[in-house]
Amino acid sequence: MIQTPYLLFLGDAPDQLAAKVAQGIKDWRPENAVGQFRMKGCKADLGLDDLTLEQAKNADAKTLVIGVANRGGVISAAWKDVLVEALKMGFDIASGLHNLLRDEDDLVAAARVSGRTLFDVRIPSVAYPIANGKNRTGKRCLAVGTDCSAGKMYTGLAMDTEMQRRGLKSTFRPTGQTGILITGGGVPLDAVIADFMAGAVEYLTPDNDPDHWDHIEGQGSLFHVSYSGVTMALIHGGQPDALILAHEPTRTHMRGLPDYALPSLETLRDTALPLARVANPNCQIAGISINTQNLEEREALDYMATVEDRMGLPTVDTYRQGAGRLVDALLAL
Repeated sequence: MIQTPYLLFLGDAPDQLAAKVAQGIKDWRPENAVGQFRMKGCKADLGLDDLTLEQAKNADAKTLVIGVANRGGVISAAWKDVLVEALKMGFDIASGLHNLLRDEDDLVAAARVSGRTLFDVRIPSVAYPIANGKNRTGKRCLAVGTDCSAGKMYTGLAMDTEMQRRGLKSTFRPTGQTGILITGGGVPLDAVIADFMAGAVEYLTPDNDPDHWDHIEGQGSLFHVSYSGVTMALIHGGQPDALILAHEPTRTHMRGLPDYALPSLETLRDTALPLARVANPNCQIAGISINTQNLEEREALDYMATVEDRMGLPTVDTYRQGAGRLVDALLAL
């Protein structure tokens, strides 16, 4: 079990989005975040206290969490001095990167000497089955995006929180490192062998009460050539009853792919829904989640109103406005 509270390590993150793991923990489990550690040149800021390792230790932080999600998921050589020093000072380290802590000899040696633990949350812990495509009881909702990092996880967490607030049956089902660090469990889907990804999603979302909703954490995008495979596994393995379309309107190209433009919401709708109906012929699109963090309030409201009028679907920013209207749409299906 990863010990809390955390010191959130932002390293030398080049922008705010690169610190999305730390941001998710800060937003959804603020009681677990005592502060942030930023190296020289870091361009991300969670609005938490900037702490040294010593200050964080005095604040009772138990685990240094690598809160950066960089392209390729690598442990930067520039971070190593800080990570080794943290281990020497008595911190455990947790990471969701593809580059595993346990494969770094210097970190393993420092952990052994100090008696600390390295937690790699992106290691599958179950022998997942191959998907069988059989219908399961209960209901499932999946957010699909025009791009990566468009707000799919926030949408699922917000909808689960709203349903639980209303006393409804609901569970958030994490499929990535941030969701796992927030909730303490889940499937690190993009680290599962490809043939077993859809089966892992079936495993994660088993039979349930007829009125129970699983909110499956979305990953990747059907239109992102680097990460589309994980999205397909979620669509077919999840057999969603409802899709939420997720979009960040200020981007000029796919994240990390400057030569690829974002698709329209109409294109996402017309692509994702037929694919979802392969596994669940009754799947419907329930609403739209817009990530308006880069828009001013009035501009955001006007944009969402335009999208809602154009698409004929309830359109909200779940972070600014909550997920009430999206939950209403699910219950009306």
